[in-house]
Amino acid sequence: MEEEDRTIPRVLIVDDHPLFREGLRAALESTRGAVVVAEAETGGEVPDAVDRHRPDVVVMDLSLPDVSGIEATRRLAGTHPGLPVLMLTMSDDDGSLLAALQAGARGYVVKGAGSEEVLHALRTVAAGGAVIGSEIAARLSELLAGGRRRDAGQLFPSLTSREVEVLELIARGHDNRRIARELVLSEKTVRNHITHVFEKLQVTSRAEAVARARDAGLGGDAG
Repeated sequence: MEEEDRTIPRVLIVDDHPLFREGLRAALESTRGAVVVAEAETGGEVPDAVDRHRPDVVVMDLSLPDVSGIEATRRLAGTHPGLPVLMLTMSDDDGSLLAALQAGARGYVVKGAGSEEVLHALRTVAAGGAVIGSEIAARLSELLAGGRRRDAGQLFPSLTSREVEVLELIARGHDNRRIARELVLSEKTVRNHITHVFEKLQVTSRAEAVARARDAGLGGDAG
């Protein structure tokens, strides 16, 4: 029986698009640069897949059907703190990048990167390093240099200024009625803003929205 080569990273792919998983598996395994030991479509499937297949690296999409990839990464960091996660996603906005790193991801690469770049990222995080995709690395130092609260609008470029205000108040723990009162809006309008915030941030609960907001420095003066 052929002995397993432990220099080749064992990978768990977490993505809800079968064609993307198939393509990524083929790209990684065609060069023997990595071996895909398991796949998962949802964040909820990740813990069992990790326990059963013992991957060296988890490749995580940001947008999943049940929870965001950021929340799945945060949970995984709590249960398997030594397991590196590489975010491989369509989203290249600054807020998603910083939130993913705050959640414990070791790497962040945008889909569309070449197979060599993805393989390099896999090997780097498997070896204990950290890597940021070439398309977004140039922005990282600028993001980290500024005050977190001052840059909040830049961190969520998809949100309108009003939606950032709503997110700030959510992060402070305010309910819809209080948000409506403070912003002089109807509760229905507030609910609509919150729906748009959830969609744009790719979160499914108020708790996830609060986590994203606080990662960006919002809601620090809650009370």
